[in-house]
Amino acid sequence: MSNILLVEDSPTILHVAERMLTESGHTVIKATDGDAALRLAAEQKPDLVVLDVILPRINGYQVCRRLKAATETAEIPVVMLTSKSRDSDRFWGLEQGADGYITKPFLKEDLIQAIERFVGKDAPV
Repeated sequence: MSNILLVEDSPTILHVAERMLTESGHTVIKATDGDAALRLAAEQKPDLVVLDVILPRINGYQVCRRLKAATETAEIPVVMLTSKSRDSDRFWGLEQGADGYITKPFLKEDLIQAIERFVGKDAPV
């Protein structure tokens, strides 16, 4: 399947989302803050980034903008996974370059469908 960079500072959400992704056959790379996300995205070149908005140091909007601005990571799809559910939050995420936006609480099906939309069911590892 795919290599997914999961960026989440909540240990509970990180664990739940990681389990959902690994059960679906994906390999998960984890980061708990924006700085680590930027570094791992550049080093690991994941197939997709699942990115929380509320993060320590650098928020998810800033991370997304930097990922999309950098040549080596610009083409990596980014799906925001966040509790920020207002229309203005969604608009701002998409404006920063996010390719998708899922709000918490989320269902496994929502997460997997978003990933398959951008990397496909049979994307190589």
